[in-house]
Amino acid sequence: MTNRLKERFQRFMIGRYGMDQLGQFMAYVVLALVLLNFIIRAPLPSRIMGVLEFAGIVLMYGRMFSKNINKRSKENQAFLRRMFYVTEYLKKLRFQFEEGRKYRIFKCPGCGQKVRVPRGHGKISIHCPKCGEDFIKKS
Repeated sequence: MTNRLKERFQRFMIGRYGMDQLGQFMAYVVLALVLLNFIIRAPLPSRIMGVLEFAGIVLMYGRMFSKNINKRSKENQAFLRRMFYVTEYLKKLRFQFEEGRKYRIFKCPGCGQKVRVPRGHGKISIHCPKCGEDFIKKS
């Protein structure tokens, strides 16, 4: 019985787009809205989230069962491009946070070049690699 249903569903999905990264993201957003809806018990926000949940589910399944594969693929590529910029920005922030604990960054008074020095060494003389100027700062 289950194999029969599985085969019928597979035949139904032939020529349809299916699930992709955008669809998975939408599923996570809908799940987050459902969980948030359980936490917030106020009537108006609960109704608004209910409408958003329903719209998200309809949109997600509409994309999944769509036969316009080219358009769905373009939507997914646009989503992946945006997600790339977001993840790269978050990686940059994380790197800056981790580096900020280990190093101090100073600007050379002569040329404006940024110079990175380790923290915790007291007053040190910093030599600019670009213009060769020496300046004293507390690390």
